[in-house]
Amino acid sequence: MSQIEQTGRLAVPRALSIAGSYRVYVLALIWCVLLLRFVDLQIVSVLLEPIKKEFAVSDTQLGLLTGLAFSVLYGLLGVPVAWLADRSNRRNIIAVAVGLWSLMTALCGLASSFPALLLARMGVGIGEAGGTAPAYSMISDHFPPQRRASIFAILNSSVPLGVFAGFLVGGYVSVHYGWRTAFMVVGIPGVLVALALWLTVSEPLRGLSDRHAANQARAPQGAALKYLLNVASYRHFVMASSVFTLGAMGSGVWIPSFFVRVHGMSAAQVGPWLACIYGGGGLAGVLLGGHLADRAVQRTGDARWYAWLSGACVLAILPFSLFVYLWPNPIQALLVHTGTTFLMHAWMGPLYGTVQSLAGIRRRAVAAAINMLTVNLIAYGLGPLAVGVASDYFGAHFGNESLRYSILSVVAVAYTWAGIHFLLAARTLRQDLARAES
Repeated sequence: MSQIEQTGRLAVPRALSIAGSYRVYVLALIWCVLLLRFVDLQIVSVLLEPIKKEFAVSDTQLGLLTGLAFSVLYGLLGVPVAWLADRSNRRNIIAVAVGLWSLMTALCGLASSFPALLLARMGVGIGEAGGTAPAYSMISDHFPPQRRASIFAILNSSVPLGVFAGFLVGGYVSVHYGWRTAFMVVGIPGVLVALALWLTVSEPLRGLSDRHAANQARAPQGAALKYLLNVASYRHFVMASSVFTLGAMGSGVWIPSFFVRVHGMSAAQVGPWLACIYGGGGLAGVLLGGHLADRAVQRTGDARWYAWLSGACVLAILPFSLFVYLWPNPIQALLVHTGTTFLMHAWMGPLYGTVQSLAGIRRRAVAAAINMLTVNLIAYGLGPLAVGVASDYFGAHFGNESLRYSILSVVAVAYTWAGIHFLLAARTLRQDLARAES
């Protein structure tokens, strides 16, 4: 039998290695893609109060706007798009996706009614379904497994900086020019990034960073799904990220409204505060988390540190959250929230980098898409909605204080549950990684 028939892979000549400067360029451009994704996702949170005032809607409806309206189509389309990305040109898929979701974000600013705004947000979800999973897969072919926690930490630094930009731009533009203009301002740059990606980036050889090329035979989508769902550590990582993000999205979307309603701050005041907290604390957390995880694994030779470090950070958030949502002084609560955001982002590089290694070369985009599907249906779909429903329920008893208790209830359950899944993932992680490599 040939080498392909025996192993499903071929050795890659060193002549085909990617130049370091080009790898950095691709990483930077994909980082911009993911930054814009999270800006377009996050900006709606700082615009909730003016939207609520103009359209006279309830907190439950706002939770629907920030949750299910976006997440259902994003999640459901993500898996088939990822299956296509594992078999075709990922660069083209990402470029089209960026252009589409940027256009739909701009159209949010033209909505004449709440249902029209809801439809435009659904369009954003359709576009973003083609962004993250193909991007993760393509970056994995540029950087080797032993660097992926750090590289995916750099990629996911786009999350806190996206929140920073969303809060800062949304807060400033909405106050001075209106919430509609804010949507248009953040939608336009995506078109330029899409063009740059299309014109300057090439599709890499699959498996290049692993020093072997993938078998070009295309396995059925069902085979990839079956393989991934039989990997115990992958299942626990997916559940950990999904349940954690439920709490993170529930709190992140509503925390501007929390400080406005409970502490009497204005949107112009709270926007810059949260921008700096998420941008600074989140950036430090995601970069340091990825670096420490790679260092711990390299020093000990034990890949379980990817799960152990993540679980410890997630569980450590709980005392910070109690202070943030129960302390009477808003400035002190915001300062302590910096510690919360640091820990909230530290697990991202280790988890998403390890998921790519667990998947094997030909299942990377699908692995990321299944993860994104559960994150969207569980977290983006239910997180903001759960806080909104709880707030309406607690409103009869606590009035404007209802957000304090609704957010705290959701994050306490979500972060504890996620921490347990991270620790469970560690039990089979080494065996599962060895299976993927073989």
